[in-house]
Amino acid sequence: MASHSASTSHPLQRLMRYSHAHRQQVWAAIACSILNKLFDLAPPVLIGMAVDVVVERQNSLIASWGVADIQTQLLILSGLTLIIWGLESVFQYAYDRLWRNLAQTIQHELRIDAYQHLQELEMSFFEERSTGALLSVLNDDINQLERFLDHGANEVLQVSTTVIVVGAAFFILAPGVAWMAMLPMPFILWGSFAFQRRLAPRYADVREQAGLVNSRLANNLSGMATIKSFTAEQYELDRVGSESEAYRRSNRRAIALSAAFIPLIRMVILLGFTATLFFGGIAAAQGQLAVGTYSVLVFITQRLLWPLTNLGQTLDQYQRAMASTNRVMNLLDTPIAIRTGTTPLPTTTVRGEVRIEQITFAYNHQPPVVENLSLTIPAGQTIAIVGSTGSGKSTLVKLLLRFYEVQQGRITIDGKEVRDLNLRDLRRSIGWVSQDVFLFHGTVAENIAYGSFGASREEITHAAKLAEAHEFIQRLPQGYDTIVGERGQKLSGGQRQRLAIARALLKDPPILILDEATSAVDNETEAAIQRSLEHITQNRTTIAIAHRLSTIRYSDRIYVMDHGKLVEQGKHEDLLATNGIYAHLWNIQSGLRSS
Repeated sequence: MASHSASTSHPLQRLMRYSHAHRQQVWAAIACSILNKLFDLAPPVLIGMAVDVVVERQNSLIASWGVADIQTQLLILSGLTLIIWGLESVFQYAYDRLWRNLAQTIQHELRIDAYQHLQELEMSFFEERSTGALLSVLNDDINQLERFLDHGANEVLQVSTTVIVVGAAFFILAPGVAWMAMLPMPFILWGSFAFQRRLAPRYADVREQAGLVNSRLANNLSGMATIKSFTAEQYELDRVGSESEAYRRSNRRAIALSAAFIPLIRMVILLGFTATLFFGGIAAAQGQLAVGTYSVLVFITQRLLWPLTNLGQTLDQYQRAMASTNRVMNLLDTPIAIRTGTTPLPTTTVRGEVRIEQITFAYNHQPPVVENLSLTIPAGQTIAIVGSTGSGKSTLVKLLLRFYEVQQGRITIDGKEVRDLNLRDLRRSIGWVSQDVFLFHGTVAENIAYGSFGASREEITHAAKLAEAHEFIQRLPQGYDTIVGERGQKLSGGQRQRLAIARALLKDPPILILDEATSAVDNETEAAIQRSLEHITQNRTTIAIAHRLSTIRYSDRIYVMDHGKLVEQGKHEDLLATNGIYAHLWNIQSGLRSS
């Protein structure tokens, strides 16, 4: 679990801790940025030396090195200029490449780590958050951070280097005039921090609004068929417009403040530059300051003060990046509630006996969905769980897969508690066909082989035949190589269901769960799947959850649930004889009146 101090520390500190593995590259990039700026500040000094040579001739600074000839002095200056400009270019190339590669590396690692962390979070985390908001963090926020590392970090370093080096040079060359050039600095720094404090919450709001816009767009794109069928295009356009307008207003509040920074700073800078130009000129005219030194001061003042006008843009970029860093790091700091156990469960050794012992479970402090429930599923048997909607049938499956954690009681497989088992081993041992089938954008073969990525085409075809899917697949335009579309939208509900069954069968798990697996198939396909159940359920424990009782009437045992409790159990004929809930459901579905 993340510590409280980690989540409350400054986002820059959190970023530095995260990028600790790249500290050598960071230090190399910092060194190149500083060296580039040092060589960038040298030309004003060279200009001052050139003026000194022309004005002072044999009394110039270079002449004091033992070079009296003016032409030779200028040749030396020209050589120094070539070397300094060359080194400036070299270090510019170096820092640009280092910072940009570092930005790409951290962007890549952050996205992968954040996505990996998301995959380890429990299902309740995703039920409480929108997909769009999470996508906003994985894409927009991480990209925002990358943009700052690309340019902003170098800008901060170069401005800092300029202030330190030029400030020192001023006090060495002309301490009497230095204070005039440095006078704006406290006001600039104070203004920068004041703006930063006021901008931070505005950019946090901007990132929040961006997440809401992404959420709305992702939700609408997924539900486009529903929007069209209810002719709700204008309604949804208005809702997207409302979210987008809120995002625009949020940005405008931030822009109103950040845009004022540069003009205000320029006015303060102008005072310092004008004071240096005027009072330094008087000092040079009165012989109190060498003409060459005065030239250096004028040029170097410009180098000191004018780059500070870019501080607003850099600060703007920095605040956006820090708001994004907070969101990414908060995601990474989200504690993992369901952690893997350490006990291995090799698939080849699983017999498949499942025991549920007095378990109780509730979603988010709601009334219990399952309460003090116990049942035993013998290895290799086919059992069915039936009941009305909301009775807790599918919840049992999710607890067995450890999508959620039981709050009381325990679940065991072959006598081993699921909480103690390695999560990958546990889920590899269970094949789950959900009522809500999810297919990935890709081919039919790729979707059947999902989770069994090394499967051959022969194995894929065999699984499809068992699931009664082979015939319809052959009729598709490219057969097993047909693209199914996002979420399998090019296929019918029954076709998607059969592919999901084939996918689970190819996995060849010792425990198979069919959660309303025939809910979306027609009667003919249901009958075909029913015929293949003999092959599907051989040598494995099968748990079938069904509303359609015709699919489970031949199960070894049928459990009837009502409001989270087991109320009936037995074989089909026995349950009909008791004339209880099961008999009532059977009579409704078979068209008979319940007695």
